[in-house]
Amino acid sequence: MARVGLIGVGNMGAGMSRNILKSGHELTVYDVRPEAMAALVQEGADAAASPRDVGAAADTVFIMVLNVDQVKAALLGKDGLLAGLKPGSTVICTATIGRSQVMEVSEIVTAKGVRIVDAPVSGGAPGAAAGTLTMMVAAENETFAASKPVLEAVGRDIYHVGEEIGMGQTVKSALAVLIGTTYAGIFEALTLAVKAGVAPETLRDVVSTSVVGNFLFRDTTENILSRNFKGQSNIGTMYKDLSLAKRMANDCGVPLFAASAAFELFQAGKAVNPDEDNWTIIKILENIAGIEVRRTE
Repeated sequence: MARVGLIGVGNMGAGMSRNILKSGHELTVYDVRPEAMAALVQEGADAAASPRDVGAAADTVFIMVLNVDQVKAALLGKDGLLAGLKPGSTVICTATIGRSQVMEVSEIVTAKGVRIVDAPVSGGAPGAAAGTLTMMVAAENETFAASKPVLEAVGRDIYHVGEEIGMGQTVKSALAVLIGTTYAGIFEALTLAVKAGVAPETLRDVVSTSVVGNFLFRDTTENILSRNFKGQSNIGTMYKDLSLAKRMANDCGVPLFAASAAFELFQAGKAVNPDEDNWTIIKILENIAGIEVRRTE
């Protein structure tokens, strides 16, 4: 049994926390919203008053927040995580913050004698709740081996993508490129089919058994048909991930033609409906085409 901490118990962090507890580990959590920790305390977690207190109680700490500024805020200062962690402890950054940013964070962490694991995830809130996240882990071999039992509490498919910190974020950005462009294709295919007179259920059934009939297509289409636009995958997260991918591509001198078009769609969707999920973008295309993609059966 490990002494584990987790900072950031939103939709993702709450699900991860529950699976850490189910795995039998001790868990101390912190979030800027006290109410977010209340349910976890009832389930067996300890609530900390600050990130520093998390560090004092744990040997391995997950950071699951939105961006690099929040990661730094959790780490630094007199009440920061690094003020409480003992040398030899481990920080696991499961937040998607970008390659260059996690390398900067790594320098801050290791200067304090603390180990770091660069481990962004894929699978969203459902994967976090089910403990089936895909994890792209970059860490020294020894650190990865030592951290694996804790990683297995929250993830199912755990890939050690390299020893160099930043490789986890690199793989996540490449994945974001593919996910973003896939979303764009789904939205356009549905809009085109419905505008041309095809029932959306017909397109769903045909595509679902085709070579591109993957989970993302089926889940996205079902949410659109049901007009379910809130509570699963807020558009701001995918927008951020595509922004990081574009920044990395610029650093590497790689053109992203399709991903750039997808990014513009996500930027438009975020501007119009910032509190809704990724598939809210379909509303923009529906408005242009003068149709609505909804269930007809």
